[in-house]
Amino acid sequence: MKLAFLGLGVMGYPMAGHLARAGHDVTVYNRSPAKAAQWVASHGGRGAPTPAAAARDAEIVMMCVGNDDDVRMVALGNDGALSGMAKGAILVDHTTASAEVARELHAAARERGLGFLDAPVSGGQAGAENGKLTIMVGGDEAIYAKCEATLAIYARAVTHMGDAGAGQLTKMVNQICIAGLVQGLSEGVHFAMRAGLDPLRVLDVISKGAAQSWQMENRGKTMVEDKFDFGFAVDWMRKDLAICLAEARRNGAMLPVTALVDQYYAEVQARGGGRWDTSSLVRLLNHP
Repeated sequence: MKLAFLGLGVMGYPMAGHLARAGHDVTVYNRSPAKAAQWVASHGGRGAPTPAAAARDAEIVMMCVGNDDDVRMVALGNDGALSGMAKGAILVDHTTASAEVARELHAAARERGLGFLDAPVSGGQAGAENGKLTIMVGGDEAIYAKCEATLAIYARAVTHMGDAGAGQLTKMVNQICIAGLVQGLSEGVHFAMRAGLDPLRVLDVISKGAAQSWQMENRGKTMVEDKFDFGFAVDWMRKDLAICLAEARRNGAMLPVTALVDQYYAEVQARGGGRWDTSSLVRLLNHP
């Protein structure tokens, strides 16, 4: 297939690479052209100077950028992707953004005779590199059916969640759950250390029981070691939690723990830890 990928950050770069290795004809766009040139040198395909140029003739255009404003600029702006896509082509947005912008793009795409899916991902940089992402998708079921096999190239699970915006709403649930879980894990690690226990031995034994989680398995040891230089950054988590809290204000959901943890992450940022990974919550407890 002729595909395009817009946004070659820590997620998009390897995701686009999986498409190329699967044999697809991939054109890429990135705001910094040097990154696109680097990708082309590694994977073949072509680089394009604008989203519209990259999207021209592509059957499916994937996008993974920063936030709602980036989504609007890359999709709807001057030389945006939608302006370059041929009728019947499909735009798939992997950005974690608001349900509002997803519905906005769905409507704009439909007006132009195009398809649109909001398809945020979970699994982090490692998931992108290993092709093991979880993708939650909103949009028309017929459009989803046309894209499912292509998205599965870099995913271990691709699931249609409902109409436009449902993918983004599901990703909000994901981030809400992670926020509370990481705080609970941080408090457990901190308690074990203060109680004079061997925290690594504690984590080893409780990870075999009901307390087990992905965060415990993948971040527990580094939390004990006070290492936070990998994984999903606090700056990005705060962006995501702001989306969750704004949506909760609209739908009336009660998120007291999420709101509290968001403020803890604000304190991490104030200490200069915006680029630390999200498990850095434990540092607030160990070094108050």
